Amino acid sequence: MQVYEVGGAVRDWLLGQAVKDRDWVVVGATPEQMLAAGYKQVGADFPVFLHPETHEEYALARTERKSGHGYHGFEVHSAPDVTLEEDLKRRDLTVNAMARDAEGHLVDPFGGERDLADRVLRHVSPAFAEDPLRILRTARFAARLAPLGFEVAEETMALMRSMVAEGEVDHLVPERVWQETRRALHEAHPRVFFEVLDACGALAVVMPEIASPEEVLERGLASLVRAVGISDATEVRFGALVAPLDADTAQAFSERLRVPNSCRDIAVSSAALPRWPKPLSVDWVEKLLEKADAWRRPERFEQLLMVMEACGLDGLAADRVREARSGAAAVDPKALMKEGYHGRALGEAIAARRRQAIEQVVDGGVDDE
Repeated sequence: MQVYEVGGAVRDWLLGQAVKDRDWVVVGATPEQMLAAGYKQVGADFPVFLHPETHEEYALARTERKSGHGYHGFEVHSAPDVTLEEDLKRRDLTVNAMARDAEGHLVDPFGGERDLADRVLRHVSPAFAEDPLRILRTARFAARLAPLGFEVAEETMALMRSMVAEGEVDHLVPERVWQETRRALHEAHPRVFFEVLDACGALAVVMPEIASPEEVLERGLASLVRAVGISDATEVRFGALVAPLDADTAQAFSERLRVPNSCRDIAVSSAALPRWPKPLSVDWVEKLLEKADAWRRPERFEQLLMVMEACGLDGLAADRVREARSGAAAVDPKALMKEGYHGRALGEAIAARRRQAIEQVVDGGVDDE
């Protein structure tokens, strides 16, 4: 039985980056041997085990054979006679198909170290075309490694285009698309993820709402770039991406991808808001605070405001809106009740005092030009 460190940990080690997660492949072992050694089996489709002390994942070496469409259309074979090279060959990119043995020696049968040096993301074998999820993964790695100058190899891009043309991408399920998209939104350069998908034609299949017209995509990507510098919240970054859409399309897009409710709400709300005036007006700020439910959900309102900043609202104006919300939120209904307001009159008094607080900030500030 031989154990090898594989995949991203080896790649990041060679790049001199911090290794976050470690994965291991075990060659020459059976499930019974792993269980006898104290490992806990967690994989249903193929044997994956948790180390009894580190709880890191150890997978038995395996091969895969395509048996249908999509991510689940594979038959997995795991046995003691499966070699390390056979296990590495089924992986997506050469930079992810390297291993280290117990002595720290590199095992690199497909030229991953060379491609790291050349800053190229290249598929390991033609078997890449059997799994459409690899298109999304390649785009995500391109987004992660873009700061280091990595680009998708021309032959890999050509292969991805052919996969799209042959309809393989049509079989991706929404949950997998969103999972990769969510992770991509938190990569170093998330814009690259969508650009790679657009370049190979996959974006028009999995996210047609933002793929065309081109102006919508460019505006969304420009807002996403700004959002990266504003917030690391998925809601803010996704909201900025889909902000150019109308509210109905943003709603349909979010539901089709089955994004979390928090992301959907911010996306739909940001798409439904009218363009801010210059200078800010009391009426617009008051309407914004009401529509955004800023009194009861201040954290959600803050995310929505950050989306607006990503879409071009300048920082001074955003800070003034925050100040206006803070002043209006300080209106105390109990204090007004002590003044004699009740029922409908109380509601009207609250609204009037909140508007006064907004006026003090907006009309008392400098024009937002």
